[in-house]
Amino acid sequence: MFDKVKKNGTEQLGKTNRIVEGTSIVGDIVSKADFRLDGELIGNFTSQGKLVIGAMGVVKGEIICNNADIEGEFHGKIKVLEILNIKSTAKIHGEVLVGKLSIEPGADFTATCTMLAHSNQVIMLEDGKTAE
Repeated sequence: MFDKVKKNGTEQLGKTNRIVEGTSIVGDIVSKADFRLDGELIGNFTSQGKLVIGAMGVVKGEIICNNADIEGEFHGKIKVLEILNIKSTAKIHGEVLVGKLSIEPGADFTATCTMLAHSNQVIMLEDGKTAE
């Protein structure tokens, strides 16, 4: 009588994956939900949601996501299609492509930065690859 109709992406609302401090991952992470990283990632990260790199978090690799807050360290290439918030404790080294950028005073921002003219959301395909 009452069939549940899944709306694209709504099943992931309010869900956040978390890698805690002291955890180190070598490899790639693909997620449809939001993600908080307080540990270390050496590899690539792709998400349709928001990535938060906590104050103790370290990422070395490539990131593609819709939104991001960075409080910790990032080395590599990051593409944020909407808003990238860089907190005062952050250390960013590499290449940044972003829709909108916010940098708090005190942040270490040593990167090339390209503002995207138009930003489409990251679309996750069934095989884990992205289409932008």
